[in-house]
Amino acid sequence: MGLTSEELREGLDRVATIEPAVARALERVGYPEPRTSAPGYGTLLRTIVGQQVSVAAARSIWNKLEQAVGPGLPPDVLLSASDQRLREAGLSRQKISYARSLAGQIATGTLDLERLPEDDEQAVALLTGIKGIGRWSAEIYLLFAEGRPDIWPAGDLAVQVEIGRIMGLEARPSERQTRELAHAWKPYRGAMAILSWHHYKTKVL
Repeated sequence: MGLTSEELREGLDRVATIEPAVARALERVGYPEPRTSAPGYGTLLRTIVGQQVSVAAARSIWNKLEQAVGPGLPPDVLLSASDQRLREAGLSRQKISYARSLAGQIATGTLDLERLPEDDEQAVALLTGIKGIGRWSAEIYLLFAEGRPDIWPAGDLAVQVEIGRIMGLEARPSERQTRELAHAWKPYRGAMAILSWHHYKTKVL
């Protein structure tokens, strides 16, 4: 889902009208492409599987898990699979615990990803109730999978680095400072986060 190209442009143009530094950044690097993920259980489970491993390793583990458990890793089948089976597919004991926590909440209906609270902070709180899902993972899910326009992952290192560069700061701002800097950009902070990642990957002279 995620924010569309039109939503990104609109949000960034709105911020640029009040923040000249953002207007200059857009002139340098252009508008970012949308970043999207499919909403639902699979995306959150992939987040858990991919923690602290390379993209290639995460993809390999996921493929092995699908061979062992079934396409999409259905929650009820995952819950019934033995720990040994999951370890053989590449999951650590800790990640097995995390995956079972998510699958259990989905299977019992404790967590309904189609009906997360509209309030962003309430949605983050609900998602971080899943073992292995921290604030950053919850925010990224809400931004990329649900396209919530005002999600602001101020704890993200790349966001901090690039917001500092965009705003011409001498040092990387802290998470608190990054959050404070973005206060005036509501309700378009999601677009600004995506711009910061785009800025991070673009060579700026």
